Amino acid sequence: MTNELPLSKEQILDAAEQVLRRFGPDKTSVVDVAKVLKVSHGTLYRHFASKASLREAVTERWLHRCIALPLEGIASQTGGSSTERMRLWMETLIRSKRNYAANDAEMFAMYAAVTLDAVEMITVHIDRLVKQLAHIIEEGMKAKELKPGESEQAAKALFIATSRFHHPAHAFEWSAEKSDAEFDMVWKLLLNGIAA
Repeated sequence: MTNELPLSKEQILDAAEQVLRRFGPDKTSVVDVAKVLKVSHGTLYRHFASKASLREAVTERWLHRCIALPLEGIASQTGGSSTERMRLWMETLIRSKRNYAANDAEMFAMYAAVTLDAVEMITVHIDRLVKQLAHIIEEGMKAKELKPGESEQAAKALFIATSRFHHPAHAFEWSAEKSDAEFDMVWKLLLNGIAA
């Protein structure tokens, strides 16, 4: 029953993610993850100090792969309109969160729970997203598409101002038909404030 091969962090995270999807974040234990890997739960504690640290690591990897990387692809594009790229970046963030809330409910629930506990990890994630948005804004400023100013401050303001459409605390509002129209209203107002 026991697996004698050394485990990598990725193997543990893969198994934890699989178990979390099957049982949900509240019912998943370290013992469940250990059973999938055919090791003792003590083996997992050599890699992760607690169930909370394992959940945080799974969430951090999920946010990186599923949210940050696709957005990085948009932020790093060159050419074209910066305002259109900003809008695409924001719509991709919103669409991704809605999609995961509806179609990957267990992982999304864990992410929502971790946002309350793992403040430092979530802060690092948000800072990464804000830097991506700031990069697009800075290019828009250089192209005189956007008013000159502090790009990171503008990005943070846009991120905060649109949080109703992407923060997990507001997930219950996302299915409302009027949500897209409300985002469009907010976006137009925000863009009017920074457009050259």
